[in-house]
Amino acid sequence: MSHVGIVLGSGLGAFADTLENRFATSYSEIAGWPLSTAAGHVGKLVTGRVAGTDVVVLSGRAHCYEGYTAAQVVFGIRELARRGVTSLIVTNAAGGINSSYRTGDLVLISDHINLTGANPLVGPNDESLGPRFPDMTEAYSPAYRALARQASVELGLELKEGVYAGVLGPSYETPAEIRFLRTIGADLVGMSTIHEVIAANHLSIKVLGISCVTNIAAGILPQKLVHQEVLDTAAAVRDTLIKLLSAIVPRLG
Repeated sequence: MSHVGIVLGSGLGAFADTLENRFATSYSEIAGWPLSTAAGHVGKLVTGRVAGTDVVVLSGRAHCYEGYTAAQVVFGIRELARRGVTSLIVTNAAGGINSSYRTGDLVLISDHINLTGANPLVGPNDESLGPRFPDMTEAYSPAYRALARQASVELGLELKEGVYAGVLGPSYETPAEIRFLRTIGADLVGMSTIHEVIAANHLSIKVLGISCVTNIAAGILPQKLVHQEVLDTAAAVRDTLIKLLSAIVPRLG
């Protein structure tokens, strides 16, 4: 049984190609799995090993803005649980709100704000998965963040930390919305991750979240936002993220 799961966000799928004993299955071959339609999401379930640790990787994810419900979006997380995953790393491409962030920074997620208007646990609760009202006090494991910081120091990498705001999308935020998000305590903003983390906590899976700042949020710099910038920045930090994940995974396993 595999014990570490990893979700790779926009343009961050290269890590899946580095696994030992790699075996990939397209989401389209798995009944009920929502297909990834966004650019930068390959849409494959990849199994393999990292430094002797069994992993299951979701290379690409589904989003509510693609027309899926929050419950559909977390199909993959529940599949990971069925495969024995007890530790989860979620990655994403995010807009940087915190003025100390720069494009290409890797940021540990310390907490999140759900502004999507949806929750994957709405509806009848399946007690075999988790409780009706799961606690979210430590949605992102402090112990896992400490392990990630330790790994980053050993690699000579700088890891920042912040709060991730999840929004519905697919339009980018307005400058006024970014000012609002900063006021309520958000350091990062994106269109994913939130529902996956809620589902993982419901399943008693411990979570580590890592955002790649692929663009500076609207209104901070005098330029418009385009998705190609997200993909280009993700490609630029690919090797750094691979090194970091490769160092963290054995510590969680």
